Amino acid sequence: MEKKQFIQQIEKIRNSKVITYLTSDRQGPVNARVAMDIIPIISKQLRQIGKVENIDLFLYSTGGDTMVPWRLVSMIREYCDKFSVLIPYKAHSAASMISLGADEIVMTDLSELSPIDPSTANVFNPSDPQNLQNKIPISVEDVMAYFDLAKNKFGIKTDEDLTKIFNKFVESNPQIHPLALGNVNRTHNLIRRLAERLLKSHKLPVKDDEIEKIVDYFTEKLYSHQYFIGRKEAKEDLGVKSVVEASAELAKAMTDLFEEYVKEMELDKIWNPEMELGNNFQTKKDHKIAYIESEKIANYFELSLEYKKGQVNTPQGPQEQVMWKPVAQGWK
Repeated sequence: MEKKQFIQQIEKIRNSKVITYLTSDRQGPVNARVAMDIIPIISKQLRQIGKVENIDLFLYSTGGDTMVPWRLVSMIREYCDKFSVLIPYKAHSAASMISLGADEIVMTDLSELSPIDPSTANVFNPSDPQNLQNKIPISVEDVMAYFDLAKNKFGIKTDEDLTKIFNKFVESNPQIHPLALGNVNRTHNLIRRLAERLLKSHKLPVKDDEIEKIVDYFTEKLYSHQYFIGRKEAKEDLGVKSVVEASAELAKAMTDLFEEYVKEMELDKIWNPEMELGNNFQTKKDHKIAYIESEKIANYFELSLEYKKGQVNTPQGPQEQVMWKPVAQGWK
């Protein structure tokens, strides 16, 4: 079956209208992140659907811009009484934030969420020694863990001693500007506030103590951005009561639809410029790296890359290498 037929199948099972949103998690340039440019595209999808009782967002992404979830969730809620997220596999970071804003998070045994505290990068961050034009992100988790180590593991409690710990941190990392740490703190507070607002947007109110527990876990207490959360842990241990186990019929339909996107977006393939070029001297290939689709409208972000053979100078002398460059990109 085609993707739209699987979408219709899920809509029939769920008595809902489905919008899919997937971003590529492949390595190299064929990677995509949650970004604000999806808002007008999903707005067009929503206007086409109109006001309905149930909207399901079929979501696959490893994260991106943390400003998007609140804007997206609040917009979708204008068009439905109940908003749900269907997770066929990965919904990490910003995608986890989107999920926390849903009345229902429908998960299969493969589905996974992740912590939502990001790494931050701004003009005050240290420069990358490999590329001075780039800034090295500072992990919110690492900064929080440093001070947690001082307070809770070493028992340092007084303001005077904590000040010494802070000074030691800055002295040992002279590349880290104090304003970069200020940005870490601001971002951490912002993520917590956004997560709270998303949880409070539910159709059925969530108790304040439950919200605090969920936010604490997703922003601080899982300790690693690579810690992935299955449906049982999310519901029973972390207190996300909106998690719902997909029925066997629905899980199969979700998996079938996801596999169609895997094939079309080549999510199961490692990006290798030599493989893309093949036996040609020069070629151009179009890569679909993000998808937004409903029963009636399909939009995808296409990245066109040009590949060609060239020579680069190395300490061992000139060597042949496959060069690549983007020649076009945008939503279609």
